[in-house]
Amino acid sequence: MISTNQFKNGSAIRVDGKRFTIQYFQHVKPGKGAAFVRTKLRNMDSGATVEKTFRAGEKVDSIRAESRPMTYLYQDGDLHYFMDTDTYEQTPIPQEVIGENAGFITANGTVSVLSADGEVISVEPPAHVDLEVSQTDPGLKGDTAQGGSKPATLETGLTVQVPLFVNTGDHVRVDTRSREYLTRV
Repeated sequence: MISTNQFKNGSAIRVDGKRFTIQYFQHVKPGKGAAFVRTKLRNMDSGATVEKTFRAGEKVDSIRAESRPMTYLYQDGDLHYFMDTDTYEQTPIPQEVIGENAGFITANGTVSVLSADGEVISVEPPAHVDLEVSQTDPGLKGDTAQGGSKPATLETGLTVQVPLFVNTGDHVRVDTRSREYLTRV
């Protein structure tokens, strides 16, 4: 149990039987009435963001949550296997936990694995990854007056829009948050 005056951004708590991380909190002391804490919470399971107000000094359940760097090893059916770089312990994680981030995970790539109460909740890739273009149409010079873009399929199966000068076999850097092309590497 932790009190509302022990809140920190990124802390994990349980409210009404659901697990949340604290994205933002503000301690408010109005001129009249009792003090309270206004928070913005992110549901660990669904990803939804909610705003909730707590009385000052109110106690809530604390959750032991930790984020560890892990290396992606291989996929076997619906399970993806990751290795803890400190203990060399392998952890199987189902495809539904990884979700759309699977397109940014490459062999021997490092990811951040968030677990709460011993259960893996999410797999977060780094802010940007370098991937090889496996298939794209050739861009013809003079197709557009202003630079243009075309779809490209990357080595993981992810499709992004790239400039016309990018060819099959090139390596590109992709932002994992916005899913956009950044540069050719």
